[in-house]
Amino acid sequence: MTTHLMAKSRLALAAVAALAGALTSASVGAQSFPITSEQRQTAAAVAQKGVPLSELAANAPDRYTIKSGDTLWGISTLFLKSPWRWPELWGMNLEDIKNPHRIYPGQILLLERNNGVATLRLANAVGTANSAPDTVRLSPRTRSENLPDFALPTLRTSVIEAFLAEPMIVDEAGLEGAARIVATQEERVLLGRGDRAYARGTETPLLDNQNKEQLFRVFRNAKPLKDPGTGEVLAYEAQYVGKAVLARSESTSEINGSDGKVQSAVVPATIDIVSAKEEMRVGDRLIPEPPKQFASYTPRAPEARVNGRIVSVYGSTSIVNASQNQVVAISLGKRDGIESGHVLAIQKDGARVVDRSDPSRPLMKLPDERNGILMVFSSYERVSYALILEISDSVRIGDRLINPR
Repeated sequence: MTTHLMAKSRLALAAVAALAGALTSASVGAQSFPITSEQRQTAAAVAQKGVPLSELAANAPDRYTIKSGDTLWGISTLFLKSPWRWPELWGMNLEDIKNPHRIYPGQILLLERNNGVATLRLANAVGTANSAPDTVRLSPRTRSENLPDFALPTLRTSVIEAFLAEPMIVDEAGLEGAARIVATQEERVLLGRGDRAYARGTETPLLDNQNKEQLFRVFRNAKPLKDPGTGEVLAYEAQYVGKAVLARSESTSEINGSDGKVQSAVVPATIDIVSAKEEMRVGDRLIPEPPKQFASYTPRAPEARVNGRIVSVYGSTSIVNASQNQVVAISLGKRDGIESGHVLAIQKDGARVVDRSDPSRPLMKLPDERNGILMVFSSYERVSYALILEISDSVRIGDRLINPR
C-alpha cells in the first residue's frame, strides 16, 4: 500500500511539474514579441548596405552604454534623425541585434562609420540570463501574470499603463448587447469596492467558467467617436468606472406566484466589485476584460499612404487641444492597416488669410505645416489610440495625420 501511495505521489508531482513548465514556457513565449516580415526585410536590406551618414543624428555617439530607464525610442533618437526608423537601426548589424525587443541595460552599442555608411554593433551582452523567474504560482483557477522582463521598452510605459486598463471601444452592436447591473444588496443606490451586486446578460446569460476567473470592466455613458471630416460614427468610447468579478452564474428558479401557481423566475448572476474608479449603480454595463496587452512596440512608419484625423482627446468631452504625452483617438484603425507602433505625423491646417498686398484682396490658404508626431499603441477596427510624442504647437481635434515622411 505504501509503495502504491508513493508511486501515485510521484505521478502527481510530475504532473504538477509538467503543468508549471508549460505555464512558464507559455508566459515566456508571450514575452518574446514577434518581428514582422516587413521589419526583417527592412533590416536585411539595410544590413547589406548600411545607413547613409546623412541619416544619422547630428550628435550620434560612437559608443553608448544602455542604462536602466532608457527606451528604444530614446536610443533611436540618439542615433537617427527619424526615431521611427528603428528597424533600420536594428538592421545596421543583423547578426548582433537579432531582436529589437531584446536589448538590455549594460549592453554597449558601438557606432562605426566607414565609406559613407554607418553600422551599429553590440560590444557585449550582459544581464539577459535572469530576465524571467524560475517558478510560477499555481492555484485552482488560472491567472495570467506578466513575468518580469528587463528588456528595454519602446517608450515609458508608465505614460500609458493606466490608460490601457481603462477605455473600451465598442461598436453599436456591442454596446446594445452588453450585460448590465440589475440589482444591489439592500437596495443600495451606489456601489464601491467590496460590494456585491447582481447582473444579467442581454443576449446570453452570464455563466461562470469554473476553470478561469472571469473579470468584467464596468462602464457607462458610451460616447460616439465621430470622424471630424464626415461626421460618421466610427465607434463608441465607454466611460470606465471599475471592475467586477463573476462569483455565481445566472440561472432560473421555480417560485410561487401571487396567484399561488408555480412559475419560473430569473436568478441574476452574482458579481463582486473588485475596483472602482467611480461609484457604480444599477444600469451600468459590463464587458469582459480584454486580454492583457504587452507594452512593447517597434516604432515604424506605415507602409501604405494614410490620411486621417485626430478624433478626440481622451479623458474629456470638452477639451479640444492636446499637449505632449497626452492620449488621443484617431480616425484610423485596422481596416486602414494601422498597427501598434505605427508613427504618424501631425499636420496643422494652414491659416486662411487675405492677401492685403493685392488690391483685389484675394483669400489665401497657407500651406499645411507639420506640428509633431504620435505613436499608435492600441488599434481597433475603425479607430486607434495614440500617444503624442513630440509637438511644436498645441494639437487640436480635427488636425490631419499623414505618413511621417
